[in-house]
Amino acid sequence: MTHTSSWPEPLDARTAPAPRYGTGALADVLPTLAAGLGVPGFAAALPLQPVDRACVFLIDGMGWELLLAHPEEAPFLHAHATGEPITAGFPATTATSLASVGTGLPPGCHGLPGYSALNPDTGELMNQLRWNPWTDPHAWQPYPTVFELAAAAGVHTCQVSSPAFQHTPLTKIALSGGTFHGRLSGEERMDLAAEQLGAADRSLVYTYYSEVDGKGHRYGVDSDAWRGQLNYADRLAQRLAEQLPPRSALYVTADHGMTDIPFTPEHRYDFDEDWELRAGVRLLGGEGRARHVYAVPGAAGDVLTVWREVLGDQAWVVSRDEAIGLGWFGPRVDERVRARIGDVVVAASADIAIVASRTEPKESALVGMHGTLTPREQLVPLIEVRG
Repeated sequence: MTHTSSWPEPLDARTAPAPRYGTGALADVLPTLAAGLGVPGFAAALPLQPVDRACVFLIDGMGWELLLAHPEEAPFLHAHATGEPITAGFPATTATSLASVGTGLPPGCHGLPGYSALNPDTGELMNQLRWNPWTDPHAWQPYPTVFELAAAAGVHTCQVSSPAFQHTPLTKIALSGGTFHGRLSGEERMDLAAEQLGAADRSLVYTYYSEVDGKGHRYGVDSDAWRGQLNYADRLAQRLAEQLPPRSALYVTADHGMTDIPFTPEHRYDFDEDWELRAGVRLLGGEGRARHVYAVPGAAGDVLTVWREVLGDQAWVVSRDEAIGLGWFGPRVDERVRARIGDVVVAASADIAIVASRTEPKESALVGMHGTLTPREQLVPLIEVRG
């Protein structure tokens, strides 16, 4: 891409809406429910009334703004979306968000700071969704999950999801504790989740559905395929809600929203073809809407300057220290996590993506994307339905 010589004024990153860790983020959901269940060591960060039996249904990719914009496709959830949304956390992506949900910790603590991030011990990029290249999961994320702590406190705890996820490293470090129940169909998952919810006086159940996100990536959130999946997820939520046992509540949430990015050079900056963006860069991590940029030694300052100039007023471009200071990864960043964060961190503000057509061909071909700090991607529902 050839860039103009008249650079727009870079965005002030202090204007970026940081996630509401500790007062209204995904990482606060399970700790609040655990506190209500009497699990030691937890305090309620969200204004939820305690309940003896709690079920969290996470619909991958169902952002708050998307839900509100589609009342006909999601009549049940739309009718119950009477409260305020919460924030996903940064970046707003599945691996990071699921780790935040399961551990009750922000990314700066659990240590999954993006779709892909640097492993400082090997110098390689690690895909944290696919866990490739493999590394010891519990060395990468050493904290216990909320499920593990709840089970140790005598709460009946389980996860109901696709059998394909049972033995993945991400499940082990983010969503383990109690019993995993693999079921293929959404209907089976809802029925079993309701059954497990009523299996004890105190219970904490998690269930998950992925294809709203899948269709959004492939066809976009303005497609009939995506709308069909939203409608199906809505019917699943209603099916589960109608089976809630006494003294229970269902909490429907999501890991991120999504936005469609046009396939034009003005909207898709191709890192693999852009000599300015590549200059001084050792590795490119993250994903199109939220990038970790790892510089060659001594080049971090120059890389930051160039990326700010090129992306101008279309992205918040900050140094690692600035991102940490702004609280993007939470109020605390553990020392083991710090070097996993890019020397430069890029969060798109406009409808753009930094793609890599040769090194990331599949990701670069996606229609719908997510990851950044915009409300479309950050805001997710927390819908409560009482039994």
